[in-house]
Amino acid sequence: MIYHKPVLLNETIDALNLAPGKVIVDCTLGGGGHSEAILEKISPTGTLIGFDRDPDAIEEVSKRLSKYNNKILINNNYSEIKSELAHRQMQGVDGILFDCGVSSHQLDTDRGFSFLRDEVLDMRMSREGITAAHYVNTLPEEELANIIYKYGEERYSRRVARAICEERKNTVINSTLQLADLISKRIGREYKKEKIHPATRTFQALRILVNDELSSIETALQDAIDLLNTGGIIAVISFHSLEDRIVKNIFKYNNGQCKCPKDLPICVCKATKKIEIITKKPIVPTEAETINNPRAKSSKLRVGKKI
Repeated sequence: MIYHKPVLLNETIDALNLAPGKVIVDCTLGGGGHSEAILEKISPTGTLIGFDRDPDAIEEVSKRLSKYNNKILINNNYSEIKSELAHRQMQGVDGILFDCGVSSHQLDTDRGFSFLRDEVLDMRMSREGITAAHYVNTLPEEELANIIYKYGEERYSRRVARAICEERKNTVINSTLQLADLISKRIGREYKKEKIHPATRTFQALRILVNDELSSIETALQDAIDLLNTGGIIAVISFHSLEDRIVKNIFKYNNGQCKCPKDLPICVCKATKKIEIITKKPIVPTEAETINNPRAKSSKLRVGKKI
């Protein structure tokens, strides 16, 4: 079984402008597909530094890339990129790749990311910390509704939160199908013309909450841009509008575009031009790729170059 099929592989490898001797960071190893392609281009004198918070991914990639000695694999959140590289006395790198979101392996195993099977409502990428079940069963209704709306962009968030709170008065909500069925019963009618399951947005919101995904992306992207050598490339693959908006805004800010409210008389955000934005519009997968790998359908690649 393929652990994880890389998305926008050729486009990403082309964008990174790889060559032997370069130092490249893959912030989201997954199954190692992007990393293997990177190592083929930068070996034998280059170095790959790979991050993944999931210990299963580190184990899988260690096996897949066993023939390469010019790699460093780090079992940590990519938000720690600056401290991890400093710990290894690395001052700058030539390219950094982010492939945000959840891996195919995590969706296909018993982590509770998917409602296609009945699993424990977990959703922890690192297998550490607070589970989705804990939040579902303990958060106050208003806070739960706000999270589902903010991170899932679910317009029926209050109805979903109310249904959850009513259900948990009688029983603990511990499984994916239990939660998905509950949501379907409450808002299924409104989703009849939608192409997604009624629980999709709520599950996305819980996953983002459990793994603190958006905050991690924001921190890591800014640190990554600062770590790039002049001429270095940052390539970011996002999978939903919340991620893509963060990437787009951070790229704009580091391109010197002010992010202050329009009613402020002077700029106080101190936007500085650090990168050139290579992709004026994001690169999206070809029709052939989406047919071959349906999970690539919503992906977008944005690329910047350090100046």
